[in-house]
Amino acid sequence: MPLVTISVIKNVFTDEQKREMIQKVTDAMVSIEGEAMRGITWVLIEEVSENNWGIGGQSLISPV
Repeated sequence: MPLVTISVIKNVFTDEQKREMIQKVTDAMVSIEGEAMRGITWVLIEEVSENNWGIGGQSLISPV
């Protein structure tokens, strides 16, 4: 059972976009391993507050 976790910034993606992510990631797994993977592929979308993201040693939010 594959579990794919996608972390995104909270409130950036709509519910429809998240459904599309789930569908396309599942389709990608199926294209690699075959149709039998569809029913056992889990996709988890974690929404993380922008306060908890950083890149290159810098927070994504401006310092207070």
